Amino acid sequence: MKRRYDLIVFDWDGTVMDSTAVISGSIQAACRDLDLPVPTDETARHVIGLGLQQALNHAVPSLTEAGYDAFVNRYRHHFLSQENAMPLFVGAAETIAELHSQGYWLAVATGKTRHGLNRAMQACGLQSYFHASRTADETHSKPHPAMLLEIMNELGITAHRALMVGDTTHDLNMAKSAGVSALGVTYGAHPPHHLSALQPLALLDSFTELRAWFKIHA
Repeated sequence: MKRRYDLIVFDWDGTVMDSTAVISGSIQAACRDLDLPVPTDETARHVIGLGLQQALNHAVPSLTEAGYDAFVNRYRHHFLSQENAMPLFVGAAETIAELHSQGYWLAVATGKTRHGLNRAMQACGLQSYFHASRTADETHSKPHPAMLLEIMNELGITAHRALMVGDTTHDLNMAKSAGVSALGVTYGAHPPHHLSALQPLALLDSFTELRAWFKIHA
């Protein structure tokens, strides 16, 4: 069967790595440390996938510019204390290895920093499978299309031959702005009804379902 896509781009947090609870909990814990209003679980989860400053503008609107560095220090303290305990989602490593072996170009577009993504990839041993990546400290944060546009330009792939996989509306809106098809996964940060409103090709509940979808449709 003729291949439909050449490039598959994955979001990281909440899509490949099960880090949603740690990220949202670290935002909330940093607020408590600094006596700031604590965002709800829904609000803290909503900003996952954005660059940190953009995320904090939404989740902690009372945070002043003068208090930004102190907040980031407390957030990183809580996040890094749990970083080694964050697993990949079941089936993620096997699916990514299989796609790589089948000759797909693979990439990551993430709200993490470059240092954070490199550290996470090295910890789980997946860095050798990815041909390109973009982080929020290198270019515009999601949902701006820059990450996808830059990855496609780097690898010489046109938009109709690329596919984005993500767990948030930020991922799906980025894909739409870049003219790229998208899959939504329901096990991450944003609820399925928010994802379905953006009309992805499919909503999938696990890497088992993702793997099956790739075999039939990609």
